[in-house]
Amino acid sequence: MNYIAAAIASGLAALAASYGNGQVISKTLESMARQPELSGQLRGTMFIGVGMIEAVPIMSIVIAFMLLLAK
Repeated sequence: MNYIAAAIASGLAALAASYGNGQVISKTLESMARQPELSGQLRGTMFIGVGMIEAVPIMSIVIAFMLLLAK
């Protein structure tokens, strides 16, 4: 049962992160189209945001492994 719970938690975290990354990148590209002179600053901010979003599934995997190995 623990394996199923860990798999569901990791899968949902990955799904949520992929949706969040899609939203961030979409809005950044939309902003770059509106104001091309800010594209460098927007790109840097986008990479920071994507990095923070990607931290969530990594932490989810770590917590899932901790729960699986804590017997």
